Amino acid sequence: MGRWMKPEVYPLVAAMTFVTSMCVFQLTRNIMKNPDVRVNKVNRKMGVLENKEEGEQYAEHRLRKFLRTRPPEIMPTINHVFSQDK
Repeated sequence: MGRWMKPEVYPLVAAMTFVTSMCVFQLTRNIMKNPDVRVNKVNRKMGVLENKEEGEQYAEHRLRKFLRTRPPEIMPTINHVFSQDK
């Protein structure tokens, strides 16, 4: 890649690759697991799906459960240093 791409562009390519992969992941997750998305013909024929448990499983995923136990700070050490009274 060195012949046709400048090294200054590598961080931009990395960021765009990361963002694109996040978008693909979210779209795939919605198509495969979202209870409101009906891909197959049998589920599309049904007017209302009774799937409360499936919706709760979709909404309360492992990442959300993990983050619920964490403090709501990005950098707690820096926040603590700058918030101390002098």
